[in-house]
Amino acid sequence: MEVTLNIVFQGFYKDSVALMRLSRDLAALDGVNEAGLMMGSPSNKQILKDAGLLADEGAAAEGGDLILAIRANDSAAAQKAAETIEPQIKSQTRSADGDTEWRPQTIRAAAKANPGANLALISVPGEFAAAEARKAISRGLNVMMFSDNVSIEDEISLKIQAREEGVLMMGPDCGTAILDGVPLAFANQVKRGDIGIVGASGTGIQEVTSLISNNGRGVSHAIGVGGRDLKDEIGGVSTLMGIDRLDADTATKHIILISKPPGEKVLPRIMDRIAQSAKPFTVCFIGATDLELPTNATAARTLKDAAQAALGGGEFEQSESVGTSLPESRKGIRGLYSGGTLAAESQLILLDAGLPVASNAAVPGAVGLSENNEAHQIIDLGDDQYTQGRPHPMIDPEIRHEPLADAMADSTIGVILIDIVIGYGAHPDPAGQLVTMLDDLRGENGPAIIASVTGTELDPQVRSSQIKALEAADIHVAESNADAALAALRLLGVNS
Repeated sequence: MEVTLNIVFQGFYKDSVALMRLSRDLAALDGVNEAGLMMGSPSNKQILKDAGLLADEGAAAEGGDLILAIRANDSAAAQKAAETIEPQIKSQTRSADGDTEWRPQTIRAAAKANPGANLALISVPGEFAAAEARKAISRGLNVMMFSDNVSIEDEISLKIQAREEGVLMMGPDCGTAILDGVPLAFANQVKRGDIGIVGASGTGIQEVTSLISNNGRGVSHAIGVGGRDLKDEIGGVSTLMGIDRLDADTATKHIILISKPPGEKVLPRIMDRIAQSAKPFTVCFIGATDLELPTNATAARTLKDAAQAALGGGEFEQSESVGTSLPESRKGIRGLYSGGTLAAESQLILLDAGLPVASNAAVPGAVGLSENNEAHQIIDLGDDQYTQGRPHPMIDPEIRHEPLADAMADSTIGVILIDIVIGYGAHPDPAGQLVTMLDDLRGENGPAIIASVTGTELDPQVRSSQIKALEAADIHVAESNADAALAALRLLGVNS
């Protein structure tokens, strides 16, 4: 009989990325049907409750407590899983006899132990993130806030405080940055160069920096600002500061901006700031149309376009043809994405080809998934509805299994689009994980699968190794995410 087990570690903290990785390992243990590791904040307890993972012990946890939640086939399996994962949970903390490595527990202790540090990465539950960021900013530290669920009011006050102190406030919900060649959070190891990036999109930054590096150039810095920075309420504070930093940086010769379309009040401020610079800009506001740009700026419709423009134009290496056309009964495209901006880019390409598109994260011109059953579906699996109580699909690609099974079984689907995102923080072998899934799902005459790999040869997973594994499993690999969508159109006989 299925049981739910909660164990509470009182006053115990571990950062969000580490918890997501441990949750992935926990869910893979024998007899475990679902699992989660979360700090005991009210919002996290609600997530566990909605996932059917909250027991009485977890419900009584406080915000500073860590909840281990397991739903297993029986009590024995749940207990065994808990005993297996507990040593990993307790690792990297200071034991009573001092045997394990000491890690500072506060911003103050960390700053004292590392007086030369100039950046704090905040990865705590949203309820506590703002307070920790204020401490870091007041000590003159730049802040990268990985945490989400931070109020707009706190974000505004933090960014104003950072501006007054002359430090960067990247985030909240900032998943990617590369500073002085150092990849932070979900980022790729790319070549150093003279192209700088300011981006409100993590996977957007990853795709563009990887394309630049893979095509012979390099990146000076990539500054993430968080997904809400260009909303009118926030005012683009971090974006403007990021532009200031790159404009003053003598190593940066070209600047790329990546974001969803800014708010109506923010857009003129960004354009005015670009116009003040002597450097060339490439502006990629995904889904924006009819942008009036200064003379030193070029608009890019897609992430691939942005990388090409920064490299001086010209075409990248083209992917080989996928193969023969599809049968008339299989004319649907299903995209299963771990990267939200990669999903948005593919939507734009399909829309530009005149196709109807539906998505759970629809760009202008697309509709919601339930609004048009005849539309091609592009699904962002990193959206909250798929990740509540579970690791992000870049950490645990298993989230893709159920929607992949649905797509493989749908006789109207001709092409499945998949992004493989590698780099620091990502799954150690996402291509291998996908191939293993397909071994159980593939039949004869099923849909074609077209993938792209966002990353570089310098990444821990090694891009060419990921591509080789995919191609060995009869998966067509495109040179970029945009090329994958274009290949799907060609396979359907659609002119792009």
